[in-house]
Amino acid sequence: MENGTALRTEYLVRDEEELRTLFPPTRLIAVAKCRDRLDKHAREFLARSPFLCIGTQSPDGGADVSPRGDPRGFVKVLDDRTLLIPDRPGNNRLDTQTNILANPAVGLLFIIPGFDDTMRVNGKASITRDPELLAMLTVKDRTPTIAIVVAVEEVFVHCAKAFRRSRLWDPDERQDRSEMASLSRIVLDQTSGAPDDPEVMKQIDDDLEVEYQKTMY
Repeated sequence: MENGTALRTEYLVRDEEELRTLFPPTRLIAVAKCRDRLDKHAREFLARSPFLCIGTQSPDGGADVSPRGDPRGFVKVLDDRTLLIPDRPGNNRLDTQTNILANPAVGLLFIIPGFDDTMRVNGKASITRDPELLAMLTVKDRTPTIAIVVAVEEVFVHCAKAFRRSRLWDPDERQDRSEMASLSRIVLDQTSGAPDDPEVMKQIDDDLEVEYQKTMY
């Protein structure tokens, strides 16, 4: 391993049977709470959520997780088994979209600011350019080029332990973004090289903020 610590193979967990011997049995309620459609509680959670992460897999088996955010309730419920997610302007890598075309299985994690519990949705995704559906996703007079349709197979709320351990919403845990290199500097350091002149770097950072405002939708 790169940090110099050897990975001792005798401690690797090899299969599910071995894994489950390390933990108590799954609580029945953890299984029973899983639904195959959106009930009133799931709909209310969706109506409040302004943010989700979507997990997909590439044709060669590579994993990917991408964030999606908009005003609360931006994911539309078409019916008890179907969700509609707008595809807003990004960097045009199209990782999520190309993965869906190769493998439609997706996992969604919905987050609400201030809530320690989350909601998970698993299902099969497809990509649509249906103008009637896209019109439902218009913001500031701008309609997305495509949208992601998710056929819900499993939905359940997830407990609060991870968010409470991380103290994610605790104001005392907020960090000063200026203590770390800016996004522009990180990308330039990793590609063409960031300028040494602080004023030039500041202008690049300011230009990125302007670009955000122009291309948000």
